[in-house]
Amino acid sequence: MAKILSDLKLTVLSGFVLVVLFIVFYAQSQGFSGNAFWPFLFRWLHVISGVMWIGLLWYFNFVQIPNMPNIPDDQKPAISKVIAPEALWWFRWGAMATLITGLILAMLSGYLIESLTIGISEGFAVPKHIAIGLGMWLAIIMFINVWFVIWPNQKVALGIIDGASADEKAKAARTAMLFSRTNTLLSFPMFFGMVSAQNLY
Repeated sequence: MAKILSDLKLTVLSGFVLVVLFIVFYAQSQGFSGNAFWPFLFRWLHVISGVMWIGLLWYFNFVQIPNMPNIPDDQKPAISKVIAPEALWWFRWGAMATLITGLILAMLSGYLIESLTIGISEGFAVPKHIAIGLGMWLAIIMFINVWFVIWPNQKVALGIIDGASADEKAKAARTAMLFSRTNTLLSFPMFFGMVSAQNLY
């Protein structure tokens, strides 16, 4: 067991093996409906991707950014050159996976257009579609912030793009931080829209 837990790839693979065992158990005890399974599978993938994305967003905002001033200057490169670039890779691809699986889930569940139009296409008759639609649009805005504002500015701030001056790096770091904080702000109503659509309506 220690060998599995000492290797992240083996740990993750073992987790997926357990999921397959759960699926087999469920299929044998409850039967198997392809119509129900595919939306469930994409909901599960959507949740896993969202945990990766928002977990890292909150790590940056609740842990890394507030504590950077407390780290001695000679130790900061460990964060900016090693940890932050790796975390940003998982952060942006977690955002991509969350968006794609969410759109596929909405399509499979039959409410993609209704949600993207925030219920306008139905005359605002279905509160669930309004709630999930608001959550979806907040998530789309957050995704755009990640890929088109936060990541490009972080590349400058962290020196991944060569040639930026100290002032340019500082400006890029501030822009990335402000948009990351914007996403943190939006994450709370986004989650409310998503969860309320599944539980209140």
